[in-house]
Amino acid sequence: MLGLAFAMSGPPGGATGAGGAAGAFQQFITLALMFAIFYFLLIRPQQKKAKEHRALLESIKKGDQVVTAGGVHGKVASVEDGIVGLEIATGVIIKITKSYIAAINNK
Repeated sequence: MLGLAFAMSGPPGGATGAGGAAGAFQQFITLALMFAIFYFLLIRPQQKKAKEHRALLESIKKGDQVVTAGGVHGKVASVEDGIVGLEIATGVIIKITKSYIAAINNK
């Protein structure tokens, strides 16, 4: 373990040479490149999916066939502020939170 610490340290005497500023700039470029990769591969697609889900929730109306995040299929009986009345069988209406609707299945 001690040998590894010496192998990772700089040259004896703490001299860094003329490459100190160039090394810092290279680390900054690497960090910026990593952030760009994370943005385009993770953050941006997730924001796009959230925007599509928000639009889906806004378009829900009475009579739509929907599927909840838990897999319950039903017909929308009522839409209030944040609560949806979902008819899962004839005369059986359950109330769910609007954000738990995963898809609309109007066929």
